[in-house]
Amino acid sequence: MTRRPTAQPAFGYGALLKENRNYRYLWFGQIVSLLGDWFNLVASASLVGLLTQSGLAVGSVFVVRMLAPFVVNPIAGVVADRYNRKRILITADLLRAASVLCFLFVRDAGDIWLLYALIALQMALSGFFDPAHTSILPDVAGPEQLGAANAVSSATWSVMLALGAALGGLFSGTFGMYPAFVLDAFTFLLSAALLAQIRVPKRPASEMGEKTVGAAVREYIYGLRFLGANPDILVAALQKAMLALFLATAFQVIQVAIAQRFFTIGEGGGISMGMMFALTGVGSGIGPILARRFTGDDPASLKKAIAVAYVVAIAGVAITAPLYSLPTVLLGSLVRALGSGVIWVFSTHLLLQMAPDEVRGRVFASDYMFFYLGSALSSSVIGAALDTSLSVSAIIWAMAALSVVPMMLWTAWVARGRRVPA
Repeated sequence: MTRRPTAQPAFGYGALLKENRNYRYLWFGQIVSLLGDWFNLVASASLVGLLTQSGLAVGSVFVVRMLAPFVVNPIAGVVADRYNRKRILITADLLRAASVLCFLFVRDAGDIWLLYALIALQMALSGFFDPAHTSILPDVAGPEQLGAANAVSSATWSVMLALGAALGGLFSGTFGMYPAFVLDAFTFLLSAALLAQIRVPKRPASEMGEKTVGAAVREYIYGLRFLGANPDILVAALQKAMLALFLATAFQVIQVAIAQRFFTIGEGGGISMGMMFALTGVGSGIGPILARRFTGDDPASLKKAIAVAYVVAIAGVAITAPLYSLPTVLLGSLVRALGSGVIWVFSTHLLLQMAPDEVRGRVFASDYMFFYLGSALSSSVIGAALDTSLSVSAIIWAMAALSVVPMMLWTAWVARGRRVPA
């Protein structure tokens, strides 16, 4: 018998924001921090493209952005499980504000190495922030609110991508890149102030365990063994990596090339790039919200929706591939994001449902680690491909074809009837 999605009524988004003070402050902090993040990404990519005129150099920005958190994620997961997650978030925000201000020293092609180093530092700090931010959701939202909290947080990421990328593209394309870096630093400071208002219940005494390097390594290895012993959790944790490899990060590098080579509006294609990122944000925000109306928070329905979302995302890539015009490229970005947003949000929700508190930080650190590794690999491959004789259109078609592989693997897994543990 088919399970009805209405068996688990979805908690309302308005009720969550109205009734949960802690989540409101967490959400406000996320809004301002992400606004600056997308200003930073558009400005950084535009600055590198402008100074170097190299697709590989632009692709390297995305490689650095992903490799840095990948390197720190093993210890970040242990830290998120062992220490106060609220303090981790605030400390990371303050240090990121300082690192971003140093972007102002990058002035010519000879300073690109410094930009890469500063991006690495900023993203390494994000490697500590992201697992702690996702892991803290069950600490500030009850079980009945968790689905709504995850959906709102993910939709906020998408909305701020749309707003931040659009404003960032307009701002950097009109006034230049450096004011965007200053704004990014300010948003980190404001985010830290908002997060300081959260009142998180005191966690059990697991924080008081042995605090040696050896103990941290043992805890990390235990987290990997936990994933290996729970294949449902492991497969869900691999979905962000599949997105990065075929449908998300790789496509961001392509969008920079499209903006600077085909449809250039604003300095360094900043405005047209911002438009593409903006439509990506709209799609990835709307997709999960609409899909959740049909699935609720039912695990089996979430897994089936991910399979459908892969088909939608691949269709968006195919719409983009011919590069007929800027409107068709924007439409493709929107459709692709509708599907990829569902994959990201629903796989995260499955992990929140399945991962117990004592290993949740390590589970999400591994989840992001897989994503960062996939992102670095896809960015380097796409960046190198853009410097060959291959056309941009041919590269996008290849991405659409290869994206069928993770779709088939996930569909086969769901068809096996794997069950999500209670």
